[in-house]
Amino acid sequence: MAVDFRPHRPPKNPEHPKHPRTKPRTPYHRLFTVPGARAFTLGNLIARLPMGMFSVSAVIMIAGARGSYALAGAVTATGLAVTAVVAPWIARLVDRHGQARVAVPATAVAVLGSLALLLCVHYGAPDWTLFAAYAATATTPNTGGMSRARWTHLFQGDPAAVHTANSFEQAADELCFMLGPVLAAFLCGAFFPEAGTLVGVVLMMSGILIFAAQRSTEPPPRRRTAEKSPLRAPGIPSLLAAFLALGAVFGSMEVVTIAFTDAQGHGPAAGLVLGLQAAGSCVAGLVYGAVKPAGPAERRYPPCVAAMAAVMTLPLLAASLTGSLVALAGALLIAGMATAPTMVTGMTVVQQRTPEGRLNEGMTLAVTGLLGGIACGSAAGGWAVEHLSPAAGYGVPVAAATTALLIAAAHRLITAIRPHRSVEQPLSPPPLPSDPSNPCPNSCAPH
Repeated sequence: MAVDFRPHRPPKNPEHPKHPRTKPRTPYHRLFTVPGARAFTLGNLIARLPMGMFSVSAVIMIAGARGSYALAGAVTATGLAVTAVVAPWIARLVDRHGQARVAVPATAVAVLGSLALLLCVHYGAPDWTLFAAYAATATTPNTGGMSRARWTHLFQGDPAAVHTANSFEQAADELCFMLGPVLAAFLCGAFFPEAGTLVGVVLMMSGILIFAAQRSTEPPPRRRTAEKSPLRAPGIPSLLAAFLALGAVFGSMEVVTIAFTDAQGHGPAAGLVLGLQAAGSCVAGLVYGAVKPAGPAERRYPPCVAAMAAVMTLPLLAASLTGSLVALAGALLIAGMATAPTMVTGMTVVQQRTPEGRLNEGMTLAVTGLLGGIACGSAAGGWAVEHLSPAAGYGVPVAAATTALLIAAAHRLITAIRPHRSVEQPLSPPPLPSDPSNPCPNSCAPH
């Protein structure tokens, strides 16, 4: 028998799992070695940036043309209420028919709604047309949820990778909602009031088209599923209640901070101070994703909420005891660092508890809970500022975070431990690749 004494050489195929170039340098590098991951992430980020632009652009555009911030606020609040109703329905269609088939036409309808609002404002149409036009933007698909669904599909059965992906998505959310309002205000002020809306629709439509074109990473549609609604899944109602309370933290913090900086005579600095909070959350999310999670997400969730409730007292103490804007900025930076781990872990639990085939719908319900909480928190924060004081208003986020902690603790105690499909406990392990040149047949093959 002949013996081959030739030295071993690594495979020439760079996608082969034993190729030296395929060993990931960081957990995030591992995410983007999957074919198509970089392209769909780029498209998703482009489409997600306008989410932080549209409301600011609408307020500036309507208030500038009609001279009424009350009308502008009412229009955007109506759009938020319609979104809470329509978004889960759009997500259900995405689960049943696929992301590309639903996201593109749904985004096109939302773009037409934004353009209709622009034309109604520009040409002085009756006020009711503004409400109707902005309501049409509620068909905007949950781009962050679709991206998370792709990561869950690509790394099914790999909780460490899903944890890193969720952390990255949370950091991306913070970045987009931090840069979006700044970009919108700059465009509307430097050019013309409609510039923010115009740029937003171009970015959103372009990003969705790029995202939808990446069919190889798209989860397969579930046209007929016997799974029950996520609202009836064990643990989901209490999770949504906690997300409602967490949203109240964000909404009240924004309103109270704006009022506090204005009372200190530094109104224009409100954006910078709030940006520090978002920056702290963004950095903490990236660091949290690079660390291997200790234990199941269900067990990590209450301590994360507890840490968030604890650090939310820092802005209250800084505003009440010092009255210093610098101290408040530092407190908000620290408070923001507890936000990302809480949101990442909470969203992971939602993914685990959502029935198979309804993932987009479950995550969209969580986002809807956040949006509802933001609206309630904004109202509560405004009431506290007006009837108490700007410094005392920081008690509202503390109360909201404490409520979220109580709900999270109750969720941990009363949720029955039962088998359920999750990214940490798959129903069956993914099949081994039959072709060594294609190491990821499930996640990388076109559907």
